[in-house]
Amino acid sequence: MNHPRRGQAIIINNKDFDKHTGMNTRRGTDLDANNLYRIFSKLGFETKVFDNLPCRKILSVLQLAAREDHADVDCFACAILSHGEEGVIYGTDGHMEVTEITKPFRGDRCPGLVGKPKLFFLQACRGNEFDHGVDMPDALPEVQDELDAGNKATLPAEADFLLAYSTVPGYYSWRNPGRGSWYIQALCAVLEREGTELEIMQLLTRVNKLVAYDFHSNSDNPYMNRKKQIPCIMSMLTKDLFLSPKSQ
Repeated sequence: MNHPRRGQAIIINNKDFDKHTGMNTRRGTDLDANNLYRIFSKLGFETKVFDNLPCRKILSVLQLAAREDHADVDCFACAILSHGEEGVIYGTDGHMEVTEITKPFRGDRCPGLVGKPKLFFLQACRGNEFDHGVDMPDALPEVQDELDAGNKATLPAEADFLLAYSTVPGYYSWRNPGRGSWYIQALCAVLEREGTELEIMQLLTRVNKLVAYDFHSNSDNPYMNRKKQIPCIMSMLTKDLFLSPKSQ
């Protein structure tokens, strides 16, 4: 990517939710947001964090970002940390379709990003199934893990989108209150170690392996103990994406 600027990275970090939603506080999400901010900034993104946004404000933030001048940028990135179900993500006041999040960046709405990668990282549940997995030697977390807890997902057909989900359709996504979510921990570790060297799909494949092999749940509830998780990559990219360092 040879434009003067890397581009924007928007992080939406929803921790506390309106009482009527019935959603629990997402303990540990601030760690995820801080780590993502550090890694995205290190990779050259102009990074902004927004905390505890209702649905309407999420749309407003993304619409404003889409309307900015992207002529001299490589790409756009957005990470949403929240509760979710299959096909939906939660604002602090209720849920919204994932397609509403990507819509402002379609080619017919955001001409400055036509032909440029638009990366969305979604840390949220996509259903209520557990992945029982198989027993294997993993490091147990010191703190019990929690869930980012369906409707079929509608995927964007437009080119140059990449949606990186923390889990596959129908399944829970795990978060540790003391360390952050499994997926964001793994994503940040891989991006920090190899983010400027490997192509984005290689990076996300390594994230998949790290989550699959190195994490399992730790809970006093036997039904929720030693469960597994595998992230899911939906790519409509039309070219390789390397986040190589910008020349000074």
